[in-house]
Amino acid sequence: MPELPEVETVRRGLAPVMEGRRILAAVTRRPDLRWPLPERFAERLTGRVLRRLDRRAKYLMADVGPDGHGVDEVLVMHLGMSGSFRIEPDSGPPEVPGDFHLPRSRLAAHDHVVLRMEGGATSAAEVIYNDPRRFGFMLLLPREGLAAHPLFRDLGPEPLGDDFTPARLAQALKGRRTPLKAALLDQKVVAGLGNIYVCEALHRAGLSPERSASTLVTPTGRPTAPVALLVETIRTVLQEAIAAGGSTLRDHAQVDGTLGYFQHTFRVYDREGGVCTSPGCRGTIARLVQSGRSTFYCAACQR
Repeated sequence: MPELPEVETVRRGLAPVMEGRRILAAVTRRPDLRWPLPERFAERLTGRVLRRLDRRAKYLMADVGPDGHGVDEVLVMHLGMSGSFRIEPDSGPPEVPGDFHLPRSRLAAHDHVVLRMEGGATSAAEVIYNDPRRFGFMLLLPREGLAAHPLFRDLGPEPLGDDFTPARLAQALKGRRTPLKAALLDQKVVAGLGNIYVCEALHRAGLSPERSASTLVTPTGRPTAPVALLVETIRTVLQEAIAAGGSTLRDHAQVDGTLGYFQHTFRVYDREGGVCTSPGCRGTIARLVQSGRSTFYCAACQR
């Protein structure tokens, strides 16, 4: 499943052809994705101006303004396991720089939703949602009360936002006996983190994924030096991944078809048996399974 950097990369790629543009036409080629599409979905989107494209955790959030009854709505989109967007402009072929390695599907049979966007500084374009496995979804929700919706009400702070502080993380870890990695994957603790970047952040911070989460804080829930380092490391890893265009695992690709390149700088993820790259460490990257997911780490330098 695409993680925060991948979703943010998609958002940044879509924004120039969607923000401030009118949806000239919306086309749905099947009635459902993971869940049924909203009632009269295409009709309700056609003619509306997409005012802003945001991201919350792993969700894309498109402000499409008021509906016919004056209710401001947000188009919520989730990529699921295999969902992707591509942009096909009117003037010339799609931009697809770079070489492909395990690209996402481009088969028309998997093009389930098409949004025809008006032109602005650039030509008009079609934004196409393609999803072979159909684990993604799209919802139209009222903006008022959105934070209280079941999808969002329990989400923790954004790891790149001002609310993600050592003190906030320490309070979330207080009293938790679960392994540290499991705690960080809990979306109530911090929103948007996934398996790849938790593995990478823990390695850089020198923290074992098996360590009890509560050992990083004082009995009263105050942050320790390792918590402060972990917060800084999570931010750094995510920022580097976004700058690199995300990671290409199985079939992640950016909206222009090019691949993300952060996977070329993985220190531990999917490197079982490789040499640890931490300065002065002679350890070997190992793999263990936690809660059904592969964890990659160095037992020599992660404590």
